Amino acid sequence: MIYKTETGEREILRRYEQTLASWPVPAEQRRLSTREGETFVLVCGPEEAPPLLLLHGSGTNAAMWQGDVALWAQHFRVHAVDMIGEPGLSAPARPPLDSASYAEWLDDVLDALGLDRVAVVGASLGGWLALDYATRRVDRVERLALLCPGGVGRQKVGFLLKVLLYKPFGRWGMFRSIKAVAGVDPRATPEVAEYLALTFTHFLPRRDRLPVFSDEALRKLTMPVLVIVGGRDAMFDSHDTAERVRRTVPHATVTLLPEVAHSIIGQTRPILEFLRGGPAH
Repeated sequence: MIYKTETGEREILRRYEQTLASWPVPAEQRRLSTREGETFVLVCGPEEAPPLLLLHGSGTNAAMWQGDVALWAQHFRVHAVDMIGEPGLSAPARPPLDSASYAEWLDDVLDALGLDRVAVVGASLGGWLALDYATRRVDRVERLALLCPGGVGRQKVGFLLKVLLYKPFGRWGMFRSIKAVAGVDPRATPEVAEYLALTFTHFLPRRDRLPVFSDEALRKLTMPVLVIVGGRDAMFDSHDTAERVRRTVPHATVTLLPEVAHSIIGQTRPILEFLRGGPAH
């Protein structure tokens, strides 16, 4: 069970389906059979364009990419996956993170989509998943772009104290928690904050710590790699992430945004430039 109540689940999915109905570009909704259950993928962009796979963060779904997809879909056939075990339209399965299960699930997804090799963009938990796949399936990942990925730098726990401190204060406390943890300002992006508040009122996020990739695993990343992290990330030590990537993947482009928190926005064009083979500045 990944939701607190069935009523809460219905409300989250109703809001998500409203977002899908207003997707900024024409899109096809695919439901794929995999070993972990049904997987939902939103597909858009020219059919003949090179394939791009998007993996969102924890507590969200393909809606995370709504602000990016209009530009990316001009150049790529975009496949925005609802990750299993998260509040989207895919199965609620949560296999062990310290296993090959997620890589095997993504094998099923790519096979069902008819994709041999893809560029991948992943954020947070999706960044961890993208790294896990790229280190296990080097031959299937063309390029790898990661936003605040888990599994590289030290995972912080201090943010949990802030969440507990704000919890008794109802809606105000929820918004304060969202700002403290994700760095999302309710005044600047009220719709995003409202959706996150709805999700974390009714959704049960994973509690297990993300496995950390060894230096040996990271050295397997021979494809072009872009890593963007925020210096004020409350969940992962971004300086640690940047240092490890620079040391183990010396050909990677690493961007540390000093004043940015865990939620990284405004990087649509630099990521596109990287995905198309140019410099990511």
